[in-house]
Amino acid sequence: MNIFRLFIILCSLFIGCRLAIAQEGRPVTHATLFGIGGVNQLDSYLSPIEYTGPQFQFMHETLRATHLADSAISFQTLWHGNLAYTKNPKDNAKQAGGDLSYDIAWHYNFRINQDLRILVGPQLGASLGFLYNMRNGNNPAQLLASLRLSASAAAIYQFQIGRQPFRARYQLDMPMLGLMFSPEYGQSYYEIFSLGNSGHNICATHPFNGFSSRHFLSIDIPFRNITLRACYLCDIRQSHVNEIKHHSYTHAFMLGWVRHLRIVRPRRTTPEGFVM
Repeated sequence: MNIFRLFIILCSLFIGCRLAIAQEGRPVTHATLFGIGGVNQLDSYLSPIEYTGPQFQFMHETLRATHLADSAISFQTLWHGNLAYTKNPKDNAKQAGGDLSYDIAWHYNFRINQDLRILVGPQLGASLGFLYNMRNGNNPAQLLASLRLSASAAAIYQFQIGRQPFRARYQLDMPMLGLMFSPEYGQSYYEIFSLGNSGHNICATHPFNGFSSRHFLSIDIPFRNITLRACYLCDIRQSHVNEIKHHSYTHAFMLGWVRHLRIVRPRRTTPEGFVM
């Protein structure tokens, strides 16, 4: 299997999963966040040294109610992107990188009481990104591509301070099984893509060779006609395949806004004016 087959699987997977959409009249929540934080990166294919620096974050979440299981199941989509510019400890080499992830999840909602809900369910995700080391002459870049099946859980708590309502949420996403692209140790991209010596470049991942997790802690604050969201993000990504170690540890603060909508489809009428 090569990387092009990986992308075919990715497209087929998400086209099929988009069939799970909300029904008419169901509430929909959209949240858009931007932020900045710090990242610690290591990719032994490019360098044995860790690189650190600022990382810019973007996130867009859509959360829909469904009719499944008597409306106890919600459907979540999540776009998450980042751009980083890092340096080595001696500040004599720079590295640029970026990544875009897309995840979909189905959560079963357990209502503990009027104010607290616990959500658990499966999540499917894909990521595509790159690292570029500006000091390297040979093999200066690394392609980051992966598919994953994760366990996802969240807790949502509503409370008030005085008359001001708040909503706090913590979410944990942890990959359990997946596939990722990786060159073999000492193998160049010229060998893979020009000479066709692909080798074992699609590798299975699991918690024992790629323990990763993503943590969100957010609070929603209604303010006049809008709702503000402040969020702390901890994103831990690790892998050790083909004798190549990779990690990316991110801590970031994000700020954005939330919109609460309800899907309403316009009613059709016949030429005689009857409602259908």
